[in-house]
Amino acid sequence: MPAEIDADPKLRIGRQHRTARLVRMEDSEETRKVELSFSSEEPYLRWWGKEILGHDKGEVDLSWLDTGQAALLMDHNIRDQIGVIEKAEIGADRKGRAVVRFGKSARAEEIFRDVLDDIRRSISVGYEIHELRLIEEKNDVATYRVTSWKPLEISIVSIPADTTVGVGREGENDAHDVPILGIKEKPMPAENPNTTVPAPAQPKATEVDASAIRAQAEKAGRDSVAEIYSIGQRFGMLDAATKAASEGMPVDEFRKMVLAEQEKKLQRAGTPDTEIGMGENDQRNYSLLRAINAAAKNDWRKAGLEREASEAIADKLNREARGFFVPYDVLKRELTAGTPTSGGNLVGTTHMAGSFIDLLRNRMMVTQLGAQMMSGLVGNLDIPKLNGGATAYWLGEGDKTSGSDQAFGTVPLTPKTISAKTSFTRRLMMQSSPDVENVVRDDLNKVLALGIDLASIAGSGSGNQPTGIINTVGIGAVVGGANGAAPTWQNMIDLETEVAQDNADVGSLAYLTNTKVRGKLKSTEKAANTGQFVWGDSTEPGFGMVNGYRAGASNQVPGNLTKGSADSVCSGIIFGNWSDLLIGEWGVLDLQVDPYSSGDSGGTIVRAFQDIDIAVRHAESFAAMLDALTA
Repeated sequence: MPAEIDADPKLRIGRQHRTARLVRMEDSEETRKVELSFSSEEPYLRWWGKEILGHDKGEVDLSWLDTGQAALLMDHNIRDQIGVIEKAEIGADRKGRAVVRFGKSARAEEIFRDVLDDIRRSISVGYEIHELRLIEEKNDVATYRVTSWKPLEISIVSIPADTTVGVGREGENDAHDVPILGIKEKPMPAENPNTTVPAPAQPKATEVDASAIRAQAEKAGRDSVAEIYSIGQRFGMLDAATKAASEGMPVDEFRKMVLAEQEKKLQRAGTPDTEIGMGENDQRNYSLLRAINAAAKNDWRKAGLEREASEAIADKLNREARGFFVPYDVLKRELTAGTPTSGGNLVGTTHMAGSFIDLLRNRMMVTQLGAQMMSGLVGNLDIPKLNGGATAYWLGEGDKTSGSDQAFGTVPLTPKTISAKTSFTRRLMMQSSPDVENVVRDDLNKVLALGIDLASIAGSGSGNQPTGIINTVGIGAVVGGANGAAPTWQNMIDLETEVAQDNADVGSLAYLTNTKVRGKLKSTEKAANTGQFVWGDSTEPGFGMVNGYRAGASNQVPGNLTKGSADSVCSGIIFGNWSDLLIGEWGVLDLQVDPYSSGDSGGTIVRAFQDIDIAVRHAESFAAMLDALTA
């Protein structure tokens, strides 16, 4: 028997999106037309319940799609139209079909070719809902049939849109009240249709009570699903929320699951906004060199993957790139030996490193000494530190101890942008060899590593610079003289003592200075006529030994400091526990290509911008001598 209508309830719903695999029914390169399927009656779970898009006669309003003016978009971006929808219809199999025609712009041509080559395989329809009908409730999840809806656009999508609410898309603020058509209970027919005994009448009061109970259950179910989705959205667990709602999981149980997941996240690095979920093939096929070439020529036809990845990151960050963003998926990609496309050609060369992040870490002197680099951060970060220790007491019988708790503080890390530049010749840019790709990565790492080393050691703390070790308030100080002095064996001991007297002489202890001081210490005896020099040899390549500790040299340690009359000729020497130097990296690498500044020589300048912050966890872990003279 047909159901009676109760149209009192309403839901406030904005524009929706559905994503599916792009199934081409027919296409023509000559006419640039593609026939495709864009919708079906497959249920989708929304925050308000399961949604079934009706495809019966009268349920779908195709008037806009049939005007020939409806847009074929890229990623639902109304500023990125790549074609038009020429006509649409509902097939006998209850699926929506459309004929779309791609434009002739470079952008449209790029997408059209990718569709024909079966590279872009996802499609999404944007639509408005005008009417819903409640058809079933199970496990506190209501199922609604959309009995009136209007498709507005079709998009080719590279990364499938959220299948729940379409957050952040155009039209999101166009929410409107959608009436819900309910189902009223009907008396059950008699078990034996041939019997003459009428079924007992149902008391009216029972009908009212059943209706009220059903309404309460509907509301409780909707509220439960809505709360699950709200929690899931707040903690970035929409997929888990969708699964929980479909399985009828109680809200309290879902809360416990989310709490457990958040505790796990505290124990591992977060996923940065620049990680976009690229597959292994896309990570392997991504080319920095191809992207740099495309940016230099402003022609992205041969770098569709790289452009698409940058645009996806720009959407997530809600800001435009200076040039193009490099996805974190690629930055953490390993270049393994064995195949030419992933670095096998480079075995036995200096470019045989792992990921971009590993290269950067290995390039920096401070990380080689033990500084902790945290990659792929999300948002601001507060690192806990112990400001003061608890006090121990010996007590007699009946004595009471004085309250003395440990004092805790935090070290904040917030994104600060570092910029460094390098240049490549025209001939190098014309190459496509994996060896050249690695030269590009290596050069970019080198310039960024030098910049981060300099900020870690001598950052001013002003002008959006991090505060480096020698400018950190509270580190130990060793003084050579009123006008500076040549460094001595005693100075090295004093640096160690400054750290040790604060009980901080544990961890990754090492000395760091510049090459001028290293040369001076190699020729400075510990004591006269002993033949034992302050800077000794080490079996570790690139490092020496001073006072029994590792010693490194980097020209990022200042050699132009001033002390008294020694103007701009003093050098720094640092000793400390380098694991208390923290470097945060937010996974944002923005490359700006300038083909003009070196145009006369045929070179291309690439400026790298990266979000970094640096902090000393405990000032007591370091001591510095800033007036060492080498001449």
